[in-house]
Amino acid sequence: MQSSVPNPSVVQATFAATLFDEWHRHGLRDVVVCPGSRSTPLAIAAAGHEGLRVHVRVDERSAGFFALGRALASAMPVAIVVTSGTAAAELHAAVAEADLAGVALLVVTADRPSELHGVGAPQTIEQRDLYQSAVRRFEEPGVARLEASASWRPLASRCWAAAVGSDGTGGPVHLNLAFVEPLVADPLQLPAGRGGTARWRHDEPDRALSGDLDVRGERVLAVVGRGVRHETVLSMLESGWAVIGDATVASTIAHADALLRDLAFADAVRPDVVVRLGGLPASKALSEQLRRWGIAAVAWRGAGPLSDPDGVISVSYPGLPNFADDRLRADDSYRERWSSAAAAVERWLVERESEDGLLCEPDVARAVVTASTENDVALVVGSSMPVRDVEWWASPRTAPTFANRGANGIDGVVSTVMGVGTGGAVIGLVGDVTFLHDVSGLVDGLGPLGGRCVLVVVDNGGGGIFSFLSQATALTPEVFESLFGTPRNHDIAAIARAFGHRAVAVETRADLREQIDAGLAQDGVTVVVARVPERTANVTIHDEFVAAAAGLWRSSAS
Repeated sequence: MQSSVPNPSVVQATFAATLFDEWHRHGLRDVVVCPGSRSTPLAIAAAGHEGLRVHVRVDERSAGFFALGRALASAMPVAIVVTSGTAAAELHAAVAEADLAGVALLVVTADRPSELHGVGAPQTIEQRDLYQSAVRRFEEPGVARLEASASWRPLASRCWAAAVGSDGTGGPVHLNLAFVEPLVADPLQLPAGRGGTARWRHDEPDRALSGDLDVRGERVLAVVGRGVRHETVLSMLESGWAVIGDATVASTIAHADALLRDLAFADAVRPDVVVRLGGLPASKALSEQLRRWGIAAVAWRGAGPLSDPDGVISVSYPGLPNFADDRLRADDSYRERWSSAAAAVERWLVERESEDGLLCEPDVARAVVTASTENDVALVVGSSMPVRDVEWWASPRTAPTFANRGANGIDGVVSTVMGVGTGGAVIGLVGDVTFLHDVSGLVDGLGPLGGRCVLVVVDNGGGGIFSFLSQATALTPEVFESLFGTPRNHDIAAIARAFGHRAVAVETRADLREQIDAGLAQDGVTVVVARVPERTANVTIHDEFVAAAAGLWRSSAS
């Protein structure tokens, strides 16, 4: 550092540049920036670092979910920079999702200095502990001081360590930084960092020794969710465990929801041991059967946050199962019984698709999963019915699959799709209400990095999931439609075109697949509107599918 005393603007420019330089040393590559005045030193510092990709998004709420998508796709922390005031508050929904899903975000909010608080200065709100317990760490160092420059890199490192979970479960961190005017200045030479360019090393949790668990020859059902890796699932299957999971987990046994709705099947596959890792699938039928069986579950914590709303986990181990331990070798015939039953349902589904026909919602879920698998393209699944139909009726996923399954909301899903796909390729599956809720995600689209994105929108004229719930029968049709069905008479394809994207509407299985393939073959965003039967008819269709699938497992077992 120079020996003369520079002005505060130069000091804070150097401070901001040091933060991003240290984060880059740890592995940061993506920074999402929202335009704003008070955050100018941060924006300039990020843009001036040649090792960082800067994504500029105009809407902070959308930007938060875009950053979350980048973090999901890269499996690395992503920084997001916003100005002071309500801009910081707009990130709260994405921070909540990142918290519950264990996604690493470096949330950097600019702020006014302390003397401008409480005096009516514009764009000034209370940003201290704004996200409360949703963040792993909160830091507010005040206006940068040259004499404190030795603390800048350790500050960045503490935030990074908390985000990646070096001391526990990773997630978002919040760094609230005060800046004084003038806001534009050139940085000085940065404080020295550690030698070389080695990245921060985050060791995976040690594998468990399996404790006193012995499942040799027993019927083991593993229920897995977000955070469980493909190789872990394969190890479970190789050890004779039947593995069912949520939409984000690859190679699990398909159609578990449909199978478990047949009580005879549920009784036939009652396990001896239930194992839990990660989040829970969306399936209500699975949750009901777990309660009905009344079997205390064994869990491992190494896949990330555990979901246990029914309190069925009796013991949990650190890390992941140690499959080198022979005591974890289970009854292969039990896994095979599950697999055979799922294969019977899949054959029936394929047979009904042998001739082209009008789309229904299960068809759409199956089509996007098939396209994702065959093209090895990442898939992002929206909440409510899309994630359930993928779990319920689609074949097992093999390409990376993501969903905002932390808070399970519909907020920001379009932006998450764009975050996953920028610079690469992605297929998104959302409902019409989810699309409209986050239509601002189309404003910046994939951004300057470009890419290929096919966003499939299931257009059933409102909130389809509510037609499966008690509200649909307990209320008059008029009240139900007003409060829960919430139909919107917007032309979704026209909306997408208004934002400068390609858009087309389809009604048949063949046209849907043709348009997905066409969208993946060209750069930019393609919105494919899948027109399906109205919501009441959709309930009937699902009932018919379940009835047709019931009992198929008997023929597979004979």
